[in-house]
Amino acid sequence: MIKTIIVDDEPLALEILESYIHQIKDLLLIAKCSNAIEANTIIREQKIDLIFLDIEMPVLRGTDFIKSLQDPPQVIFTTAYPEFAVEGFELNALDYLLKPISFDRFLKAINKFKETELKETQSKDFIFVKSDKKLVKLNFNEIVYIEGMKDYVIIHTSQSRIITLQTMKSLEEKLNKDNFVRIHRSYILNFDHINAIHGNEIDVIFKSQTKSIPIGNNYKEELDAMIERKKL
Repeated sequence: MIKTIIVDDEPLALEILESYIHQIKDLLLIAKCSNAIEANTIIREQKIDLIFLDIEMPVLRGTDFIKSLQDPPQVIFTTAYPEFAVEGFELNALDYLLKPISFDRFLKAINKFKETELKETQSKDFIFVKSDKKLVKLNFNEIVYIEGMKDYVIIHTSQSRIITLQTMKSLEEKLNKDNFVRIHRSYILNFDHINAIHGNEIDVIFKSQTKSIPIGNNYKEELDAMIERKKL
């Protein structure tokens, strides 16, 4: 699921982009923001994959906002001024949409994002995590689920349990988005290890036993979207 936010001070632009996003089933609109300050708060609180960002806004311009972020998400700039295109691409923007934005141009930008993400995913099927004063290599297919515990996480694999000092958000950003899904504030699952879903719980087979993991209300939509995508 691709988590997106829209940042634009024009209500009509917000409405148009929102309607376009709702037509793409694997896009999830997290928030609509009228300025960069609102967007900054959201990005600090949760992982965002893609921003639709207007350039000319009050308080803080879109380009200055991106420059202020240490590790910004992918950005698609939206603006009514074509002269800002060069400035946008100098910041490694994924694309640049000129208002009024047509749906076919919007779709082309989304497909570009997906192609970029696919290339990154295919080039990597493992991560390194620091645990017990050493770097441990973990193949994605070995990870069953990940459990958050305050400032550290426990990675449960088919063979072992790895404890590493980092946040759930930082680890989630390193995982393969096609197979891992956040289902709870404290849990990330490898979709391939799901055995059954019932009510507000998911069963995974872990070391020859069934482990039931809760589904958080705020994560149901993302889980449902992944289930639909996996059906295809």
